[in-house]
Amino acid sequence: MNKRWYLLCFFLIVFNSCKGTKVVNESRVKKLNVEKVIANHYNRSFNFETLNARIKVNYDNGKQSFSPNASLRIEKDKTIWLSVKMLGITLAKALITPEKVSYYEKIENTYFEGDFKLLSKWLGTDLDYDKIQQLLLGQSLFNLREDKYEVAIADRTYQLRPKKELELFERLFLLRPDTFKMASQQLKQPVENRILNINYQSYQTVGNQDFPKEIYIEALQEKEKTIIEIEYKTVDYNTKVSFPFTIPSGYKQVTIQ
Repeated sequence: MNKRWYLLCFFLIVFNSCKGTKVVNESRVKKLNVEKVIANHYNRSFNFETLNARIKVNYDNGKQSFSPNASLRIEKDKTIWLSVKMLGITLAKALITPEKVSYYEKIENTYFEGDFKLLSKWLGTDLDYDKIQQLLLGQSLFNLREDKYEVAIADRTYQLRPKKELELFERLFLLRPDTFKMASQQLKQPVENRILNINYQSYQTVGNQDFPKEIYIEALQEKEKTIIEIEYKTVDYNTKVSFPFTIPSGYKQVTIQ
């Protein structure tokens, strides 16, 4: 089984149709300045200390496709834990902290431990713990308060573009006008011919807060395309969680080229 499947599942979750999504008349989207849009985005961020969820993942890279179930647990800003199962059998686990990434899989008895540098290079974006956590919560991968943005109303969303782009990097953020959660995040590296689209197909209410229901991720590089769909089946928060993780003895360590 392709090792990239595990890594994409972990680090893009790591890391359907738009049913349940409200249709907003563009002419009725209130004009706001960029500072207000950004402030509302962070004011409406999901407030939690721990998260315990069950998710369904659909993965397709044009050559292989998988549909595993997974348990996802998060301790805010500290730990992301994933346990991937198929047919009720645990196939792999991942443990992500701000300092490092660890995972092991039982198909080929391999494991990985390391920082985010190689993963960032491979995925075509500056990846770290905070970006993975924000992706899972429907928040901007980048800190919108650190750069200057221009705001426009397009496709019934607030569209944010940086006034000055990062070198060799392009960003576009679309925010829903009803909740100020992310509708889409688009990251491009034209020189490397890499594109990462993260679309939030629908949201759900969890404890009177807005939380993603379906996330559609499309990663393009040269002629290769990988699609990952994440559906949150159940979500609970601020409950006691544990992160059992021990790499079995005898497993072979792998590196990412």
